[in-house]
Amino acid sequence: MNYLGHALLSFGNKELLVGNMIGDYVKGMKAVREYPEEIQKGILLHRKIDTFTDIAPSSLRAQVWFRPEYGLYASPIIDTLFDHYLATDPQYFSSEQKLLDFTQDVYKILDEYKRYFPPAFAAIFPYMREHNWLYNYRTLAGARRSLQGLHRRAQHMKPIDEAYNTFVVRYYEIGQCYYEFIEKAYKFVNDELNKTNP
Repeated sequence: MNYLGHALLSFGNKELLVGNMIGDYVKGMKAVREYPEEIQKGILLHRKIDTFTDIAPSSLRAQVWFRPEYGLYASPIIDTLFDHYLATDPQYFSSEQKLLDFTQDVYKILDEYKRYFPPAFAAIFPYMREHNWLYNYRTLAGARRSLQGLHRRAQHMKPIDEAYNTFVVRYYEIGQCYYEFIEKAYKFVNDELNKTNP
């Protein structure tokens, strides 16, 4: 999952959300331990979600359509595209307004804790908020921009045109993979949090 998925799977816990959102930017356990305990839990939860996603059969099936052209980048492509389906999933966001309200709440919380941002996340957060990345996952144009952002960050990734075309052609098949995935991911994270908060 990408940013929207990690935000949703923080279940409204502010410090867990912060850790979950900055998780990709905190490297090594020594760095993790520099954060307050609840933010540490969020960073570690981010890693557990990523590991779960990497081995989930539904995610692996969706990656098959992208592997011939993109190899190992098939995984982050699916992470990005699953956020598109999440943004349009009525089970979690029953309307555009609900999604918009959720994204504004996320930005407000993050802004409260910006003193904990790693430099790389601090650099992108103003753009994320200004252009409302979390909300704009919901449109095809937004999904395309997210893929372009992935391409800019990846050193050896081919241009995303073929990935976007595959996404459009396989839209419903990838969507079925998402719906299978999100149900299990939600349960997995809920179970993980119940382990640490009996």
